[in-house]
Amino acid sequence: MFHTTEPAFTFHPGQGPLLISMPHAGTHLPPALAARLTPEARQVPDTDWHMARLYDFAKAMGASVLVATHSRYVIDLNRPPDNQNLYPGQDTTGLCPVDTFDKTPIYAAGDLPDAAEINARREAIWQPYHQQLQTELQRLRSRFEKVVLWDAHSIRSVLPRFFDGKLTDINLGNADGTSCDAALAQSLLAIGQAADGFSAVLNGRFKGGHITRQYGQPAQGVHAVQLELTQCSYMQESLPFAYLPERVQQIQPHLQRMMAAVLDFALSA
Repeated sequence: MFHTTEPAFTFHPGQGPLLISMPHAGTHLPPALAARLTPEARQVPDTDWHMARLYDFAKAMGASVLVATHSRYVIDLNRPPDNQNLYPGQDTTGLCPVDTFDKTPIYAAGDLPDAAEINARREAIWQPYHQQLQTELQRLRSRFEKVVLWDAHSIRSVLPRFFDGKLTDINLGNADGTSCDAALAQSLLAIGQAADGFSAVLNGRFKGGHITRQYGQPAQGVHAVQLELTQCSYMQESLPFAYLPERVQQIQPHLQRMMAAVLDFALSA
């Protein structure tokens, strides 16, 4: 059975109408689970590396920040609890992944988690993260007429399993227009398209995962946006997955402009 001694998340409560969620930023593997994984998988290469550091400006802007602690190899917090495929007809990884993005096995001996283990992971990690997310959205919504949930992600820019060629740098998703106000989405896309040296798209390969689709309820005052950023925009995409400050200096101002636009939208009448 699954056991962990680490909390499911870290959380910083903010004072503004913005919650930033980082469901794939965790790297922790409980020792008993790590012992079952391949040497490659123990490096947790499919992490959304350095997310909290990349968005380190957000707390000063008043944002609440929710950051996963466990690796997505333990459980993927951006998948539905029933493991339904979010992109029918396309290859994706599941709620408890069994292979890496490069389609190599995660479990050295093939001892994949059974239903009981998956349920235990869901109860220990998935449910607390989502409960905190819901609780914070409710708190913010009680104070503000409009709030924004920003789901922050990153991914390698070249991943043949999921897309051809090189990925667009700034991949905004609002579930094909259903998870946030259209004007907000367009203003964010305009910021991305104006970002010198970077490419941007809205609802391209990445339209938003479970979190964006589940919690984005514009009619109820909750607007959700996912940003999937190419890792080459701010870090080294292979081991040791280094944070590259000189690249961060180029992309971070555009992220700050997006957060400012989100807050302007949420605080507008």
